[in-house]
Amino acid sequence: MKKPWMILFFFLLIPALSFSATPIAKEKKTAKKPAKIAGPKVDESICLGCHPEIQALWESGKHNRAANCAVCHLETAGHLDDIFKKPVTRLDLEACGSCHKDQYRTLMEVNVKSRAKVEKATTTSRSPTFDKLMMPHGFTKEHAEPRSHVFMVIDHMIVDRAYGGRFQLKDWTYIDKKGKLWDVVVDTGKELPQTAKAANTVCFSCKTSDHVLKWGYLGDPLPGAVLKRGLNPAAIEMAKNHVQNPMGCIHCHDPHATKPRVIQSPLIQAAVDRGEGTYPYDPKKSGEVTIRKIMFPRDGQDFRAIGILNKPDSNVLCAQCHVEYNCNPGIDTKTGGPVGMEDRRTNYYPWVNVFDLQKRYESIAFKDFRHSLTGAALTKIQHPDVESYWGSKHERAGVECKHCHMPKMKQKEKEFTFHGQRSARYLLKDTCVRCHPQWSP
Repeated sequence: MKKPWMILFFFLLIPALSFSATPIAKEKKTAKKPAKIAGPKVDESICLGCHPEIQALWESGKHNRAANCAVCHLETAGHLDDIFKKPVTRLDLEACGSCHKDQYRTLMEVNVKSRAKVEKATTTSRSPTFDKLMMPHGFTKEHAEPRSHVFMVIDHMIVDRAYGGRFQLKDWTYIDKKGKLWDVVVDTGKELPQTAKAANTVCFSCKTSDHVLKWGYLGDPLPGAVLKRGLNPAAIEMAKNHVQNPMGCIHCHDPHATKPRVIQSPLIQAAVDRGEGTYPYDPKKSGEVTIRKIMFPRDGQDFRAIGILNKPDSNVLCAQCHVEYNCNPGIDTKTGGPVGMEDRRTNYYPWVNVFDLQKRYESIAFKDFRHSLTGAALTKIQHPDVESYWGSKHERAGVECKHCHMPKMKQKEKEFTFHGQRSARYLLKDTCVRCHPQWSP
């Protein structure tokens, strides 16, 4: 006769085994196809027949199982009847936010713990001598700490250094108002003293995604381009007629392939055209993280490009903007003459670390401006964030921008990526403490 404890053991073991299998079965059961998005529909095969460069992207992505072309491209039925009636592509954040609710919600949140405004060049701030070192460059006017991404195009328009102070908030209570640019900002038509007009059209390639279908590769003046590299008057025209939304989801997420991507052509030029890779000082990592350049034609010639990443890498995605770059007219160091916006050097990423920066600028014979006191031709170094990060202890350990500034969070037991883009000091529990549990948030 078997011992009573053995009988009890098997009695308890069998339901336990059954219970442990339940979550696995449930997980398989819930792995359904994405829910279909309600809305108008068109025959996608007709669209793909005319847009072969989209077909491979669309067929490889998740959206083809959930969405229809007409969800993001409005007035598509009319376009199918008459190809000269162009559809309207939705570029607003709500287009993605209607499905990706947690990402959209956190993107639109205001960080009430941060200071309302921080001027970098005051005597007690981080760069008290900035105005003197950079004079007479326009960027010395209101050199303020940036706010989060959702405010970027609004702040670009109203900052004193951009457009001479003519653009202002419609009301002082709009300081934390989000939404369409022209719902928040007004053109007063009046310029103010102690301001500058240093902004140009290239600035918008980091402030908005609204330009993506109208801006040729590197902002070149191509036949099919509505927008191109230009000075302050062109930037004002661009803003008033073509810009409404801040940098959006499509900067980093390809809507057809649902894969990580870059749309900044100077980054594609550096990593792909010049062959410098995604990590120019780490050939092994560059081989692991690659960019596939895809050109989109217009009027029979190459027009614009995107770069599809073979795997997610937020260091590369954030490097679209958090990087040192040329974005203004300058001086040709070989001839001493001016470099105008028609020159590709006014939309250029050196894509080297700070130790090699001057050597790279010497190789392309470019300086940003001439100092008003010393007469020296100088480089205006913006924010070489990713270049400073290359080779750091965190980077070598596999930590990416997202781990500190866009961590994974949970909402009702569902995990999502926080899209508020803020300092890790405001998110300690979800950032630093995950790797350093001995620290207390």
